[in-house]
Amino acid sequence: MREIVLLSDLRIAEVPVKECDEPLVDLRTMEAFRVDQRLADPEGAFAHVRLSVADRLVAAQTMLPRSLRLLVVEGFRPAALQYRYFTESVAAHLTAHPGWDDRRAYVEASRYVSPPEVAPHVTGGAVDLTLCTVSGVELPMGTQVNATPPENDEACYTAFPEISPEARRNRDILGAALRSGGFVNYPTEWWHWSYGDRYWAFATGARFARYGIRETLAP
Repeated sequence: MREIVLLSDLRIAEVPVKECDEPLVDLRTMEAFRVDQRLADPEGAFAHVRLSVADRLVAAQTMLPRSLRLLVVEGFRPAALQYRYFTESVAAHLTAHPGWDDRRAYVEASRYVSPPEVAPHVTGGAVDLTLCTVSGVELPMGTQVNATPPENDEACYTAFPEISPEARRNRDILGAALRSGGFVNYPTEWWHWSYGDRYWAFATGARFARYGIRETLAP
């Protein structure tokens, strides 16, 4: 696998942001793809993304075989929730590895939970998703969405070689469609794709990110 740039890399935080003030839109109002309920919250934040992200998801859907649909699991995540997820992950690493310092725990946590200050989900620019049939049956992808080590080794890494040929084909189909829409993948999570955030800007060489942190659904 090629070198993986983690969200803890200091270069990500150095990417400037020029907020474009695009609204968050509800993907549940669109018929192009499906929105899963497994991470649904009372406010419906999980089903929201920035307007251009929604448009690009629609474009990506058109690149899939007619028998397949994008299945969206999570989009926008409030900043307070992201902070809780990350601090809990850091604390778990420090408990499991008493010899680690705070920086080592921070870096390891960032493999699977984004540091709040650079987190793609809190901008509304990121989406976790997979593939399903028209009737809603999920395709084999090598792991479930949000499956992380140690229970799955590193099979959640997008380029992990030891998955079935069927899962590899499905990951490739998903990746080709989303890249055609301008999304970039976070390589430790095959299901995580983003547009317009700092990680996207770094990966594509854009001069600045289009989306900054949103605390809540409200503008």
